[in-house]
Amino acid sequence: MDSKTQVADKPHAVCIPYPAQSHMKATLKLSKLLHHEGFHITFVNTEFNHQRFMKSRGPNSLDGLSDFRFETIPDGLPPSDINATQDIPSLCESIMTNFLAPFSDLLVKLNSPTSDNPPVTCIVSDGFMPFTITAAQEFKIPVVMFFTISACSLMGCLQLPSLKDKGIIPLKGKTKSAKSN
Repeated sequence: MDSKTQVADKPHAVCIPYPAQSHMKATLKLSKLLHHEGFHITFVNTEFNHQRFMKSRGPNSLDGLSDFRFETIPDGLPPSDINATQDIPSLCESIMTNFLAPFSDLLVKLNSPTSDNPPVTCIVSDGFMPFTITAAQEFKIPVVMFFTISACSLMGCLQLPSLKDKGIIPLKGKTKSAKSN
């Protein structure tokens, strides 16, 4: 079997975390486990977070793993300080409006006959990146939604619409400011 055939026979997971440190760390750990089990991995970062990663780990930190690659997509936000956290509400809105097209373009690139990696066989997506479901359906690729938050946090998030419908939240009455004078 030639090396091109061996590459084509490997399962290829595209792993995309929500662009926040804890989500990225958990998804990177899962990606490493999949890689250890024989998967070709494409880890997708935003350009902003990839620059931060490269700054902290050094430009040679990604050398030596031909079947574990990092790709980037734009986050759709104006440039910001590389040492500062991005504005979370703006990032959430950008995910919903700007991420599908560049992610789909990346899948086209990865599945191109001229690509030197195996075709994408699955997408492992952070549960807060719903556009990946649309892309997976378009390309007929299985998708797994990976929730990096605790089960307790997830349950709380899932109950919020019901609590709002019942009028339990937002809380009524006097509100106290988090700031103290």
